[in-house]
Amino acid sequence: MASWMLCIALILTAVAGAVGETRYEKFLRQHVDYPRTLGLMGHRYCGVMLARRQVTAPGRPCKPSNTFVHAPAEDLVATCTRPADSMGFHSTSTTMDITACRLRGGDTRPPCNYRARQLHHHVRVSCLDGLPVHLAGTYASVNES
Repeated sequence: MASWMLCIALILTAVAGAVGETRYEKFLRQHVDYPRTLGLMGHRYCGVMLARRQVTAPGRPCKPSNTFVHAPAEDLVATCTRPADSMGFHSTSTTMDITACRLRGGDTRPPCNYRARQLHHHVRVSCLDGLPVHLAGTYASVNES
């Protein structure tokens, strides 16, 4: 009987691992919204998108910040072919439309209240096997104010 239970447990573990998302899929879920979701304006965009994408969830603390990139995933994948900087990050060759979400107030428990900023920035990513897996930050072009 114990061996039967062990067998079932191993099968369930294998199935759960098979349906889990890859690091690239998690990156897409948490950071890519292309084309930009319509109908959500300003600060409401952040709260709805973070909940919809399960970045924030009941019972988990609010994420202090999150950035959504409004560009095709292929553009971010192409960034992984560019040379890495001294920190190992790859930067987009052009600026991209982004929404930067920052937690408002000091409370990190849901309901999460975010401030949204629309920006046109370069995006820095970490890559693994030629795919972006971590959004390391964004920055404005040198010639922008």
